[in-house]
Amino acid sequence: MTGTPRTHDGAVIALQDDATDAPPLLLLPGQASSHTWWDDLRNGLRPAYRTITFDYRGTGDTQADEAGWSTALLADDAAAVLAACGVERAHVYATSMGGRVAQELALRHPDLVDRLVLACTSPGGAGAQERDADVRRRLASPDPAARDAALLDLMYTPARARSGAPSRLLGDPTMTARARQLHLRASAGHDAWDRLPQITAPTLVLHGSDDLMAPASNAHAIAGRIPGARAEITEGGRHGFFDEFSATVTPRVAAFVGGAS
Repeated sequence: MTGTPRTHDGAVIALQDDATDAPPLLLLPGQASSHTWWDDLRNGLRPAYRTITFDYRGTGDTQADEAGWSTALLADDAAAVLAACGVERAHVYATSMGGRVAQELALRHPDLVDRLVLACTSPGGAGAQERDADVRRRLASPDPAARDAALLDLMYTPARARSGAPSRLLGDPTMTARARQLHLRASAGHDAWDRLPQITAPTLVLHGSDDLMAPASNAHAIAGRIPGARAEITEGGRHGFFDEFSATVTPRVAAFVGGAS
């Protein structure tokens, strides 16, 4: 099922909903990406879960003014999506910038979030370890081919990159330059550090040990702030570890949201 809920500021959000009777699971993608981020992964969560996705502002078929975006605003969009799907409470599996959005969703709309999985993300603020200057330089290269090569290297191990297997994690090519900049600002401006102890949802924090986009220390920082949360590290994983190592990561996510410790 697809739909187009309209937000309080007039944005029209494109959503994708399995619309089954299974427990709902909201999937939140990374920065500058639409729902297609999940195309190779959501089948591993079906039919046990009703997967729900949507296109962030600036991506896919969502229509929104290109101004004033933040992780809090995107969290409110997520709440509007769940309302449009008739879902009063959902599990949430969120990656990268989506993890920042999910933190805001759990803080701003706690009654909507059942179990929470945060992968390869950051809390922002004083407790975050951000990417270093070399990573920023590589991603800011004026050469599009160099940028794409850098992103592929940051997402996957050399073995996975050499395989030539396609990836859904390299961004939405239809985005405008302005939308990409707004996503970058929203992600960089995220700061939930002081509020993380207010999250009440049972939380699992996942990360790759070799992630340079969002260093793995962020997983331990988040888990140390959210009551009862636990961090689990995938050895050798980079920023896209949840995709490269999906054979083990996806079942772990499914088990956790299903109530396994």
